[in-house]
Amino acid sequence: MSYDAVVYDLDGTLVQLAVDWDAVAEDVATLLRERGVDPDAGDLWELLERSDETGHRAAVEATITDHERVGARESERLALADGLPHAVPVGVCSLNAEEACRLALETHDLTSAVGSVVGRDTVGSSKPDPEGLLSVVERLDADAESTVFVGDSERDAETARRAGTAFAWASEFDQRRYRA
Repeated sequence: MSYDAVVYDLDGTLVQLAVDWDAVAEDVATLLRERGVDPDAGDLWELLERSDETGHRAAVEATITDHERVGARESERLALADGLPHAVPVGVCSLNAEEACRLALETHDLTSAVGSVVGRDTVGSSKPDPEGLLSVVERLDADAESTVFVGDSERDAETARRAGTAFAWASEFDQRRYRA
């Protein structure tokens, strides 16, 4: 089946950010401890939610984004990136900060192939909430039912389901029909 728009996840789909996520989680936990917040033993995304609850979201976002910016500049271009541009509108919906997404796209000369970018800090929610994906779809002037979201995680699949788009695993997505 062909779609009228393609939205990609970024990290693990178009590029592989050079980020040590365990180190990021340690830095975030340290930041929270320094601010008098017990980080509990959660993963990075749970720490981000905890920072929201305790009023430290901006500082935690800045810490994560610092790592992502470096990782975007040092990222590896993946095979799906070589299939761009497409003859249909293309967007990116990512759990990474929008700035890091744009840096990775710029680093790999993909900026002109992508019409809309939404990161975790662009809208008020993160995947698997469908708000970000639906925002990209709207910005591409497409319909959810005629859009495919291409990703590499169960969170991406759940986001697509909630948004009413089709979903394709990055490892299985056939771009040939979309190439410009």
